[in-house]
Amino acid sequence: MGKSNSDIENKNINLISSGTVITGDVISQGDIRIDGELKGNLTSQGRVVVGNTGIINGEIECRSSEVSGKIIGKIQVKELLSLKATSLFEGDIVTGKLTVEPGAVFNASCKMNGEVNTGGKR
Repeated sequence: MGKSNSDIENKNINLISSGTVITGDVISQGDIRIDGELKGNLTSQGRVVVGNTGIINGEIECRSSEVSGKIIGKIQVKELLSLKATSLFEGDIVTGKLTVEPGAVFNASCKMNGEVNTGGKR
């Protein structure tokens, strides 16, 4: 008949819009898009999108990520990290897969592996 509330909630995307500044840690069970500024850590079970105007200064942990904005800090991505042409990244990267478009500014140490949480084992 109709969609249940849980079906609708699972498709919602959290949004920090342009002009918004959040200081503190953010935890999300779903996808999140940052077009504003986050000064703190971000943990998401889903996809993290940093738009052209988005800025994150802190640590990020997520399933996958697409970055068009600016990140200063550390990012741990279980699957694919995609740095778009307009992105600027400074810090540390741990990811399963990485794509970097021409024009992206990429000043980082990068470790690629299939499993982010290795518990110190290689």
